Amino acid sequence: MLSLAREKLLEVLKAVAPLVLVGCVLQFTVVHAPLALFIQFLAGSALAIVGMVLFFMGIDFGILPMGKFVGAELPKRNSLALIVAVAFSLGFATTVAEPDVLVLAGQVEAVSSGGISWRAVVTAIGVGLAALAAVAMVRIIAGWSMRYMLATAYLIALALSLFAPTDVVPLAFDAGSVTTGALSAPVMIALAIGLSSVLAGRSAVSDGFGLLGFASAGAIIAILIMGMWPS
Repeated sequence: MLSLAREKLLEVLKAVAPLVLVGCVLQFTVVHAPLALFIQFLAGSALAIVGMVLFFMGIDFGILPMGKFVGAELPKRNSLALIVAVAFSLGFATTVAEPDVLVLAGQVEAVSSGGISWRAVVTAIGVGLAALAAVAMVRIIAGWSMRYMLATAYLIALALSLFAPTDVVPLAFDAGSVTTGALSAPVMIALAIGLSSVLAGRSAVSDGFGLLGFASAGAIIAILIMGMWPS
């Protein structure tokens, strides 16, 4: 556990240190923020480091192994419906709890002055991603080509963007990008790798990856449809 903590601390420091350094340089050369605000920035950075270390430790220690185990156990139940239901449920649960998704939804509600509720944005993104995550799991079992599935999903997204309201299109593609965060990504990848690892003649590399890129298109499509839906 201590070795894992040290490993994650180094990873987090490498990610956060440049931000803190830039903030300090700007403070002493350009912006000269009030001392209280600068101390608040340093304290917040320290809290973020601690939180991220604990967060990533939890993912590596428990979430990833459990995700792989669940993925490996599902085929033994001989139920495609169960695999689809589990993939949809995990996709939705992790997406609506994804910090990046919540931040985006909160900003949308604030900028639109409540015209677009954060709950509607979060729900649409969660349902869209979960639906295509479930399809991606079926794809692993059926052996469908991810190349054609990706092309089809993004062609649908591009086609819908021609008819959706202009101000919704950028939001939709931002929604696709925030679904690949620190919570949903490891869970869904672990589930896919676990599933592909127990299927005969399958490669965990070719079958276990690509799910997030495909499922993210579901979030884009869902937001575009939400924008076109009569209010």
